[in-house]
Amino acid sequence: MTTIYTILGGLLALYAIGAYVFLVIDNRSPQSTFAWLFLFYIFPLGGVLIYVLFGRGRHAFSDENKLLKQIIGGDLSKPPAFWLSKQDETIEKLKKESRPAFRKLLELLHQNSCACLTTHNDLEILQNGHEKYPRLIEDIKMAQHSIHLEYFEWGADTLTEELKELLIDKARAGVEVRVLFDPVGSFNALRKRYVREMNAGGVKMYPFFPLYKLHTIGYRNHRKIAVIDGKIGYTGGMNMTEAYLKGPKGFTGWRDTHVRLTGEAVRVLQATFLTSWYNGIGENLSRESYMPPVAETHSYLPVQVVNSGPDSEWQAIRQLYFFLILAAERHVYIQSPFFILDESIAEALKAAALSGVEVKVMLAPKGAEGGLPYRAGRTYAAAMVKAGVQVYYYQGAYFHPKTIMVDSTACSIGSANMDIRSFSINYETNIVIYDESTTRKLEHDFLNDLHQCRQFSLAEYQKNFFGRLVDSTTRLFSPLL
Repeated sequence: MTTIYTILGGLLALYAIGAYVFLVIDNRSPQSTFAWLFLFYIFPLGGVLIYVLFGRGRHAFSDENKLLKQIIGGDLSKPPAFWLSKQDETIEKLKKESRPAFRKLLELLHQNSCACLTTHNDLEILQNGHEKYPRLIEDIKMAQHSIHLEYFEWGADTLTEELKELLIDKARAGVEVRVLFDPVGSFNALRKRYVREMNAGGVKMYPFFPLYKLHTIGYRNHRKIAVIDGKIGYTGGMNMTEAYLKGPKGFTGWRDTHVRLTGEAVRVLQATFLTSWYNGIGENLSRESYMPPVAETHSYLPVQVVNSGPDSEWQAIRQLYFFLILAAERHVYIQSPFFILDESIAEALKAAALSGVEVKVMLAPKGAEGGLPYRAGRTYAAAMVKAGVQVYYYQGAYFHPKTIMVDSTACSIGSANMDIRSFSINYETNIVIYDESTTRKLEHDFLNDLHQCRQFSLAEYQKNFFGRLVDSTTRLFSPLL
């Protein structure tokens, strides 16, 4: 018996040392390393399995940014490639018109993610599903060549059943229809029969990665993109389920932000979809027919499309948020359902507030999918309030937009939450809009949303010791949420 205990003790010691070396040599952030070590030690076999499925750093196997550039460019004699070759010139021109801080931002995003700057666009902000879905369905009805849809969550419900019939009708009429969905995000909402019926009707509907590929299951395609005929694009925070019209159980509705675009930025959204399709399905669709010429009637509206993912060399959207927060001179307004901060973003928010910048953050107090990330988020909210950040929790409807606005000058709308997963692990797309009118419109909506909010009270929060203990315990796992 003593020998057995000695062998078991030796194996446990080897496991502990091996886990330590394996995780430390990866050079993650200290908090992420300690979180994984904690999980490995209290839940040995299960911790290793969770790490294999969700925690491993992913080395670039798709090289997304390079593929994106190739798809937009292709043959340099063709119009999209000519437009791409003018990027340096376009960026330099806008630098002369922008604030010094935003000149640096333009260059940063160009370098860290090949983010293409487009200048001739028209944009419409859509603040809920009742504004988005009728507009999108009408555009789909008018499609003549292609319909490309890429969503983290796609449900099988009343809304999407109607959409399914419409997409099948368009496919039978000769329109190329492709749907890419995330299998994890859609797991509880989408039925296999629905997907079979789509494909039987001529719609190519596939998961971004099949669930049986366990080594990729943690890397979620969190984007929400629609491109119609290569001329009309949608992106933002709204997925494809009727919950965005009614709200999830326990909520009065759903508050979100999306955009409808026409102009040059649409070809970048198209290239993003084609890249995702190639990475997920293996089919190369880099053809000129998907990049039609852009009409010269569009307004002058500078828009930069920023993509990031686990295979990117730089965490582009994280750097975008970091830079925008520190670039603020008067105010910065942020909306996100989640609030799981890494050290750099937390310090940026605190530094901005301590320097006299008005920092307001609007969050969701809870969600339909579980309370862990929201509980952990309270600990970060408490730390931010100590530094002078004003934190608000939206009441009634579920709160899901992902926006940031700076000094009524520039703003960003997209799919990325204020959390470690969106910045480091998910595939995300945000657009940056260098326009005062659009930013002021978004800020006006933000200030109206404050009427639906309850401000976070640090004094009240500190009175609830047991609640804080649960929140702080949840925070230990925040790098994994």
